[in-house]
Formats: sequence, structure tokens, C-alpha cells
Amino acid sequence: MYNYKQDINKNIFRGYDIRGVYPTEIDKDTAYTIGKGFGSYIRSIGKTTCVVGHDNRLSSDELYLALQTGIQETGIDIISLGLCTTPMYYYACIKLGVYSGVMVTASHNPKDDNGFKFAFDESGNCKGQEIQDFLQYILKGEFLSGEGKISEYNIEPDYIELFKSNFTFGPRRVKVVIDPGNGTTAIIAKKLYEMFPIDLICINADSDGTFPNHHPDPCVEKNLEQLKAAVKEHNADIGLAFDGDGDRMGMVTGNGTFIPTDYYMIIVVRDIINKVANKKFLYDVKCSKSLSDEIERLGGEGICYRTGNSYTKAKVRDDDLPFGGELSGHVYYRDRWPGFDSGLYAGLRMLEILSNTEKSVEELLDGINRYYSTEELKFKSPDDIKFGVIEKVGEYAKSKGYNFLTIDGVKVLFDDGWALVRASNTGPNITARFEASTQERLEELQKEFISKIEEFNQ
Repeated sequence: MYNYKQDINKNIFRGYDIRGVYPTEIDKDTAYTIGKGFGSYIRSIGKTTCVVGHDNRLSSDELYLALQTGIQETGIDIISLGLCTTPMYYYACIKLGVYSGVMVTASHNPKDDNGFKFAFDESGNCKGQEIQDFLQYILKGEFLSGEGKISEYNIEPDYIELFKSNFTFGPRRVKVVIDPGNGTTAIIAKKLYEMFPIDLICINADSDGTFPNHHPDPCVEKNLEQLKAAVKEHNADIGLAFDGDGDRMGMVTGNGTFIPTDYYMIIVVRDIINKVANKKFLYDVKCSKSLSDEIERLGGEGICYRTGNSYTKAKVRDDDLPFGGELSGHVYYRDRWPGFDSGLYAGLRMLEILSNTEKSVEELLDGINRYYSTEELKFKSPDDIKFGVIEKVGEYAKSKGYNFLTIDGVKVLFDDGWALVRASNTGPNITARFEASTQERLEELQKEFISKIEEFNQ
């Protein structure tokens, strides 16, 4: 039924997960082979059981079955969650005490993509060199054999209970429009949000892996036009959108203004800083200086870290931080939540804050330092040259005598702004973001560094 794929595409083994186009880069034999490798590896480190789940992409069922077959043939037992969001999968691992697992998903990527987020043990999702080492392990083809058993588990009741016991809503009844974007959160979003004292309107709320209404990335403003329109039509206080697998959230205000994640994080830090003992908060290199300024002003300490869900989540956990996140929409609460990223949870935390104040979202951002910034800009660059481009940008910055960080790509720091150029770990792209104290300076920085990206990206 399935065949070991000796010529597995090496480019799908990326910085944070395995991800590629179905069926040209990832097919059922790829999934089966990854399953054989995964099962063999976790068995070699003493594991006997793993958790698996899948999102609602059209190819996920087929890949899921092939993956399970591969794992089962190595003698590993499988707890099968079936269709679920990535946060539901994370919670199943916590609830069951089984930290080896695979989630079949390509997150917010286009509908024809698919992939695998996976963890060998309690250290969390594999990343960076771990993924490259796993590729080498698979290429050896030295798989174990056995007969694992599959048992099904419905995580939904446990997940709903976790939410039910987590919130204390105030007297204000907030009106919210939510947009699951036809992604996997559509299977549970309405049911979860209806448990709370809010006025709820849902759009694009049917699960449909073709994502017929818009691309399932809620942190790109152009994907939120329907949400903005619905918020205005219903005179709602706020609009919330979720990505394809449910671990990220995007937000618009009552007047339809897009609020980036770093501004969302400012509101959260303002809300919790006097409620937590540890006043250190993590943000990634793409976040606005507005956030670090505000953390400092409130007497906290900001920790700037590399981009990447697998990295940022592990850092927040390892440093025992109460809260952290990144511009892409992943946020991690550890003040009264188990630390994994859930877009639905992030949205409800904002609704809880609003329910305890008469202020609008805009008013909750009063008094922050504001800068001129771009959204995250993407430049197509093949996987085999994109890291070389970043190296050349670093050499250019050095030759100019600029001050720069290399935590993740190259972030060039000036007194009146910054420029960030980095290689995407989820696709064949170079990404860039710019920020400055004036619009004129912002345009200067863009012109300088975009010209260098274009020059080196040949």
C-alpha cells in the first residue's frame, strides 16, 4: 500500500517543521516514510506511545493514514486524535502525559501545502538542527519493526473544560465577530466562544480545507477585509481571526483598524504586569520598539529573541516567563494557562480584558510610543540561495560600520529606526521589516536595504 521513499525531498525539512506542496513535494509515501523514521527514532530513545492529529486540509486525511501506518509498523502505539486544531493536539499531549507526537498541518500556508509538526519528547517541537538530524536518520533507512496499536481519543471535552475554568469576565458584554477563515478552528470556535458572556457573530465558520474565502493567515491585513466589513456592519467592539490550524490570532478594532500582534502584546503586558511575580516578557526580532519601550516603562524587562514558534515557545517555557510571543501571531501565556499557543485562547484573553473596562481597543493603547513601520515584506528566494543572501546583507552592514544583531537574520540598529532582513524558515522567501521614527526615514531604510536584497538575490 505504501512504499519507503528513498528520494525524499530534502527541502521540505525546514527550520521549524516539515512542510511542502502536496502531492509534488509531500505525498502519502513521504508521510509513510516519515512515520517509519519517527516511530523508529522515538522507540530508540525509550518511548512506546505517541499522539497524532491532523488539520482540515484536503490532503490531511490521506497523509494522516499513511503516517500512522508507518509509525505503527515500528511497534509504537498511537493515540489517534483525528481532526483537531494544533492547540488541541498540544493539550492532548499535556493531558495524556505523552509528549511524543505528530500534527499533520501546514498551518497558514496555501491550501495545496501540507506538512508535519513533531516532537520526540518533553523538550517540545523539533526545530533547526534537530530536523536536519532527523532527515539524516530517515535517509539511512534503518527502521525498527513491530506491531503498534491504534486507539482513538476525543480531546474536545477536555479542551472545552480547560477554557471553561480559565476566565473571569467582567460586567461589560463585548460584541465580537470571529473569523475562523474556514480553517480547523471552525470545528470548535463557535462552541467555545458561546460559553462566555459575549455577543458573538461568526463568519467563514464552516470547515473547508480549500479556504474558499481568503488565505488562512490572520496576521496579514489583506486577509481580514471580510472581518473588517463584518465588524462595521454589526457595530462590534472587536474582530478576531484565526489561522488554518488554530495556533495564531489576528485582530481588528471596532472601527476596522488592524492591530498587529506586538500591539496586542502591549495590551496584555499592561494588563498582567502587576499580577505576575516575574516581570520578564519575550518578543521576537520582528516586533516594534513600541513593545520594548512599554515593557521598560512599566518596570519590566524585555527579552528579544529569534523568530519561530518552536524557538519562542521553548524559550518562554525554559525561562519560566509569564508571557511572550512573536509578530506572526503566536503568543504564549503561562500565568494561568499551560503555555502552548492557541489563537482561540489569545482572542478570549482580549475579550476578558475588554469586559473589565469601558475602554475601546484603541484606548487600551493610549500613551504608547509610536513608530512608522512596514508590514512583513516577502521576496521570493530559492531555498538553496536565501541564506547566502542574508550573509551578504550582514557583510554589507559590517562594511558600512553599522551596529547589527544576528540573533535571526540581520537586524541593523540605528538611533532612529531599524532594518531586519532574514531567511524564512517556512518557505522559499526572504522577509524584511523596517521601522523608523519618521516616514521619511522609514522610506530611506527600505530603499537602502531592499536594493541590497535585490542585488544579492540573483
